[in-house]
Amino acid sequence: MKEKVVLAYSGGLDTSIIVPWLKENYDFQVIAVCLDVGQEDNMEEVKTKAIKTGANKVYIEDLKEELVTEYLFKGIKSGAVYEGKYLLGTAFARPLMAKRLVEIAHLEDAKYICHGCTGKGNDQVRFEVSIASFDPTIKIIAPWRTWNIKSREDAIDYAKSKEVEVPVTKEKIYSRDQNLWHISHEGGNLEDPRNEHDIDLYMRITPPEKAPNSPQYVEIYFEKGVPTKIDGVVMKPIDLLDILNKMAGKNGIGIIDIVENRLVGMKSRGVYETPGGTVLYFAHDELERLTLDKQTYHFKQMIGQKYGELLYDGLWFTTLRESLDAFIDITQQTVTGTVKLKLYKGNITCASIDSPYTLYNEEISSFDTGELFNHKDSTGFINIYNLPFKIKAMVNNK
Repeated sequence: MKEKVVLAYSGGLDTSIIVPWLKENYDFQVIAVCLDVGQEDNMEEVKTKAIKTGANKVYIEDLKEELVTEYLFKGIKSGAVYEGKYLLGTAFARPLMAKRLVEIAHLEDAKYICHGCTGKGNDQVRFEVSIASFDPTIKIIAPWRTWNIKSREDAIDYAKSKEVEVPVTKEKIYSRDQNLWHISHEGGNLEDPRNEHDIDLYMRITPPEKAPNSPQYVEIYFEKGVPTKIDGVVMKPIDLLDILNKMAGKNGIGIIDIVENRLVGMKSRGVYETPGGTVLYFAHDELERLTLDKQTYHFKQMIGQKYGELLYDGLWFTTLRESLDAFIDITQQTVTGTVKLKLYKGNITCASIDSPYTLYNEEISSFDTGELFNHKDSTGFINIYNLPFKIKAMVNNK
């Protein structure tokens, strides 16, 4: 009986040529696993293509619901962002995909898992760390780290030599990743930061200058930090994200162009489209500003940065991430309420916020004098607050 290798198969350029390459270089049965995280591919066509190019068996796995509820919603609650801009679209999906690859490897009694990540990228780490977290005995095959193919142009030539159809050409060379949360664009003329990116590459977002001339309003309701309603209507998680993707995309919202620090030590440039996610992060933050006290809100901002780094670096299945979730879930007990947003030509404005747990007290915060606040009390407070600075000045002036 031949050994089996489980291949994370998308039908894109890299994984399309990996199937014949594995057949050439290993005496394996190739089990192609198509993991549907919302990339909008026709999975039956992907399956047919995998078989046509030499796969012995194909799994089609729908992971969309789990991606939203167990990964994306955790990200929203945490406020995870990488380097102040990136909403981690690719990074959210990889640990989930790796977990399912291990489960299928166990079902098939396969000792190998193969992926199409490059040796320069972050995804190789995310896949392999996650795989090792479940089964450290599984061996990894990473063709980009061993074969003679050196570029995407070489990969296209190899595909032609094997009569494998691929969705890119040497003229349209962008490397893309797509799921429910985002679409990323890398490579091509983006590799020179001096080049302005071409708005024609957008796939979900209308360029802001071409967006509608009238603003659109939307109300998002959160229950303990999780979005559950749009404009008062209860939504299933996938439907909620789909509606916000379309609404925000139409209004030019959710584009970032970033030079980021990759885990493997180099800088890279990418253009990311995250329309619905951008709106959800914005709305969630506005609600937290209303419902969390100052110390908790400020500390949670630091947690969001750390959470983003863990996710970016492939450290999802770790004690630290689980411990941060425990802290975050406590903070979210009062993050319930409705946020009304105004969407207009790439911009988001908060129109109103309402929560039964609001910490905003109009009687205290108003410029008018109320019973709960005496302006005279501020004199003593300031005298004590500035005492260290008075003492320092006295010493300096001697």
